[in-house]
Amino acid sequence: MAVIADRLKQASLVKSILPRSLLGRSVMIIVTPLILLQLITASFYETHWDTVTKRLARGVAGDIATVIVMMEQDRSGSSWPRLFDMAQENMQLKMSYEPGAQLPDISFPLRETLVDRNLGTQLAELVKRPFLIDTRSLETEVEIHVQMEGGVLQVVAPRRRLFSSTTYIVILGMIGTSLALFAVAALFMRSQVKPIRRLAAAAEAFGKGRDSDDFSVEGANEVRQAATAFTVMRDRIRRQITQRTDMLAGVSHDLRTPLTRMKLALAMMGNGSEVGDLKADVAEMEKMVGGYLTFARGEGREAPAETDLGGLLQDVAAAARREGAAITLETAPDLAATLRPEAMRRALANLIGNAQRYADNIRVSAQRDAEGIEITVDDDGPGVPPEKREEVFRPFYRLEESRNPETGGIGLGLTIARDVARSHGGDLILADSPMGGLRAILRLPV
Repeated sequence: MAVIADRLKQASLVKSILPRSLLGRSVMIIVTPLILLQLITASFYETHWDTVTKRLARGVAGDIATVIVMMEQDRSGSSWPRLFDMAQENMQLKMSYEPGAQLPDISFPLRETLVDRNLGTQLAELVKRPFLIDTRSLETEVEIHVQMEGGVLQVVAPRRRLFSSTTYIVILGMIGTSLALFAVAALFMRSQVKPIRRLAAAAEAFGKGRDSDDFSVEGANEVRQAATAFTVMRDRIRRQITQRTDMLAGVSHDLRTPLTRMKLALAMMGNGSEVGDLKADVAEMEKMVGGYLTFARGEGREAPAETDLGGLLQDVAAAARREGAAITLETAPDLAATLRPEAMRRALANLIGNAQRYADNIRVSAQRDAEGIEITVDDDGPGVPPEKREEVFRPFYRLEESRNPETGGIGLGLTIARDVARSHGGDLILADSPMGGLRAILRLPV
């Protein structure tokens, strides 16, 4: 178990390090092997550069040692000017001799660069005399001072004899190529990820009840398969919703005709107790048929539109006040959202009407945050037990057992409200209210 836990921790750590977007992960898959290859190649060229620099330094040190040997063969110095001219002409070394001069009391200077180290090592091995190396005074040349018996031999060597720039050119070329390949890979992967993003946006818009008909199938074969499946699913859902609405509208129309005949027959039968019960049953049946048709219309053909949700809440609250409800309304200034206004009006009216049926005071508030718009409806009524808060969303479910539509409704108000919220990509939940009753929280993504 401990091994499994360690592996899970390692997997979680890897997931936290990896990019979260498909574009980032795809580019990483392409770029990571390229970076590893560049590092390996750079390591190889570093070794190669060190070897080349050592050989160049040994060549310069060997030339200086050869000149010193020839100088020692002619102690009089009569041939030294000719020797120095030959060194400059054939070895690219500028030489001069300063009789009686002495080097500072430093056998080996401080060496900081690779050129300093390699040249110093080769001079110590081949020349076998005290020397000083100056790589800083001249920009394109290196000064070398060698202590002779009667003075100091000064040598000025061009840097190109001690330093190979091809390695830097190769490294810069690798870096430039890597950056170019990275840019090409990023642009290519962006074009490949774009259809996936458009598919996600279309799915999100459809989930929020918005129009997504402008979505077109494009991209790689796998993306096209997913997009085609989404399009088929979207059309099938729309067909099912249309068929459901049309069927319920037809059922409602067909049921209302015999109900009307029953009402007429009951009206001609007088006002007996049994007739009164039948009239109440017929009235309840009419209300249930109308409520179920309203529930079906919650997923109907109404087109989404830019709507001021604050103004919509004010209209619903004003209608409830005209019916005697005591409502306090608090709304944020900017609550514009794209939604189906009549469906949302029906949902809000059901929430406020449900609170009005059971409570004396109602407080409605609406505000916007980073995730969307949240509308809360609080009341001081008896509330709903926590274990019943999901059941009340079932169609035709009522806590009130008398089945009296005047006191308990028909059991579709909360069902319609949640149906509308979810058709917009949001949700409706119930909780305890700070007023002592029930709180309904309707969230809408924007």
